[in-house]
Amino acid sequence: MTKGILGRKVGSTQIFQEDGTAVPVTVLEVGPCHVLQVKTVERDGYEAVQLGYEDKPRRLASRSERGQVAAISSKRSKRLSAGGVEAAAKPDCEPKKFVREFRGGADVEVGSEVTAAVFEGIESVDVTGTSKGRGFAGVMKRHNFSGQRASHGVKKCHRHAGGTSMATYPGRTFKGQKMAGRYGGVKTTVRNLKIARVDTENNLLLVRGAVPGPNGGYVVVRETNKLG
Repeated sequence: MTKGILGRKVGSTQIFQEDGTAVPVTVLEVGPCHVLQVKTVERDGYEAVQLGYEDKPRRLASRSERGQVAAISSKRSKRLSAGGVEAAAKPDCEPKKFVREFRGGADVEVGSEVTAAVFEGIESVDVTGTSKGRGFAGVMKRHNFSGQRASHGVKKCHRHAGGTSMATYPGRTFKGQKMAGRYGGVKTTVRNLKIARVDTENNLLLVRGAVPGPNGGYVVVRETNKLG
């Protein structure tokens, strides 16, 4: 399995190398994450490891969320048990706010913890998060259009998109045309970020470059599969 972990974005800062060079980095608080489930081909049809990050108060957790981490008696569980179906192992921890799966098999057990130490010796990672939502934006902000000329003959349409369609044939606007619309607030992955430092004591990961999302936003960190 590709090594991965869950966490949140702390913020941006800079560190200094031995030669005095300043390196801009983004600080990520990663783990510790509990292994909630280990999926197998025999039982689930595919291999994956399910991780959970940050405890959620039980009073705010739904029954399904509580049943994900601890055995809860139900009619279905009793029926399966009577039929000889072995119940899946439970991590016996608190419900989690942020849960994600990592495809592929791994030598981990349900209930064990994954920490920042998993990235020791790894050079680069891919970071996935939800980009900052900027609301409904025009084409200049959303797609970097240059706008219309700010000269004589251009009247009250300096920031407009201009023509978006064709002539009589085909007489329509093609799908995917760049227009004004909702900007940001989508799943975004930044690939091949170099790891500047791994702080296992404080569960911090310092990566060189920018990470999507606001400070405090959840992120998924994976070992990159990009070469070079």
